[in-house]
Amino acid sequence: MRILVTGGVRSGKSTHAEALVRDLAGGGPATYVAAGPSPDVEADPDWAARVAAHRARRPSAWSTVETTDVAAAVRAAGDPVLVDCLGTWLTAVVDAADAWEHESDAVHALVLAGADDLVAALRASSSDVVLVTNEVGLGVVPEHRSGRLFRDLLGIVNQRVAAACDEVHLVVAGRVLRL
Repeated sequence: MRILVTGGVRSGKSTHAEALVRDLAGGGPATYVAAGPSPDVEADPDWAARVAAHRARRPSAWSTVETTDVAAAVRAAGDPVLVDCLGTWLTAVVDAADAWEHESDAVHALVLAGADDLVAALRASSSDVVLVTNEVGLGVVPEHRSGRLFRDLLGIVNQRVAAACDEVHLVVAGRVLRL
């Protein structure tokens, strides 16, 4: 089973995804893939607090992998997998390319190659995989170059990943709509 869970910021999408994986794992082990680098506590204490809260509510039987190579983490997992979040992954990829202000075909190609690698890993995986992403079609995205780049690239990534999933769940205000 492959499920993409999408919604806006603070919609409850991660909470819903965690519940799905708890059910899929049946109380046993699961792999939580934090899709991006660990936050710098000094640089962004609010983000670090959010990550810590997520860690604290996960079952102790779950292992955590913090990586930008989400496809490799999916391939390596033998248990149900929760990937949270594709927006964070995208941000890390564009950050690493130092491409926020210099949008180019090369950064698009880099992101889309990563998305295609993730899709291939999803299709090859024998594990259940639940992925979390931001719904940029409904979300508020700043109207400047980097905001448009994020929205456009994540929209394409979401479409490609959704096409490889069995289900897509939209979460709005904690309510789930299965698409």
